[in-house]
Amino acid sequence: MTIGAQPLKRVDGRLPGDLRPISMTLGVQKWAEGSCLIKLGGTEVLCAATIEDKIPPHLRGKGTGWVTAEYSMLPRATTERNIREATKGKVGGRTYEIQRLVGRSLRGVVDMAKLGERTITVDCDVINADGGTRTASITGGWVALAAALTTYGMERCLVGRVAAVSVGILGGMICLDLDYSEDSKADVDFNIVATDAGRYVELQGTAEGKPFERADVDRMLDMAAGGLERLFAAQAEALASVKR
Repeated sequence: MTIGAQPLKRVDGRLPGDLRPISMTLGVQKWAEGSCLIKLGGTEVLCAATIEDKIPPHLRGKGTGWVTAEYSMLPRATTERNIREATKGKVGGRTYEIQRLVGRSLRGVVDMAKLGERTITVDCDVINADGGTRTASITGGWVALAAALTTYGMERCLVGRVAAVSVGILGGMICLDLDYSEDSKADVDFNIVATDAGRYVELQGTAEGKPFERADVDRMLDMAAGGLERLFAAQAEALASVKR
């Protein structure tokens, strides 16, 4: 959206269709089969993939594997301290929802038959939260997963890439990759998970005030597509250094 000839800018100086600065550092955890520290603006998530020669009981003897995820946020990842969920004795509803989303997203690009009777668990721990922790977990989680499979000669199990990005409407302006200050006041907030083949895993969209129109969804999907393309490129660049 423009006013005259000047594109509208956001509080941090980005244009509406800009991602925050992104980096992915591999091998940050010594003992994990694959690990990735993803930084997306002020959000940082440590993702680690573990490969184990076991499967859930309901899959035994079926010759297929399983991919799952766990998500947590460190107590001082936010402006005020969060009590550890282990202290509460249960996983919160938000945490449960996010880790199920991450697991679904990753399973969509893994051939379970080729994986065999193995389980891959991807742990996503938020170090700093500034919006988009679930989308960063999916994007960085795939890199950790792919690094683990490639390192152990199992890259044949991958059937594609998956990444996620947020997009929303702020004061009538469609913006990509919302930080916390934007997300907390957005009129509409979407999280979009897709594969590099252009297929969607999940669309999570909510109107915080006035309901949105179908045309708004189309415009947000178009903007998200450009951001996802850049995320896929960043994933490929990060994985280029992985050796078997």
